[in-house]
Amino acid sequence: MMAAQESSNTETKSSAGDKYETGRAMAQQERDRHAMQLHEAQQLLGILQKTNSLLPSELVRTGALVTTTLGLFYLSIGAGKLRTNQGQEFMAVSPAAPIMLALGGKRAGDEVLFNGKLVRVLAVE
Repeated sequence: MMAAQESSNTETKSSAGDKYETGRAMAQQERDRHAMQLHEAQQLLGILQKTNSLLPSELVRTGALVTTTLGLFYLSIGAGKLRTNQGQEFMAVSPAAPIMLALGGKRAGDEVLFNGKLVRVLAVE
């Protein structure tokens, strides 16, 4: 963001006329795009900081690691497929993800119908 802002501030007029204004506008758009990305990243960080996975839970809830017949899910933010240092793969999904909306509040042994498939909760950590 700072580089884009500096580029915008140091853009000088040239004999090409509108080139100056176009360069400034492009630098400002890039700065705005970076500002939006930073804001979104800060929001996700805030959600992660509020996620307390240290509290034991028997229910599928934010902060839980949920093992299902579809795979392993960490209920936090929508970060997609992740891998631990030990090579175990899991999906980090938001509480608003359709699979988590279906599984929210369930316990190990519970089953739900999701996209026409029967999904069983095997474990909640």
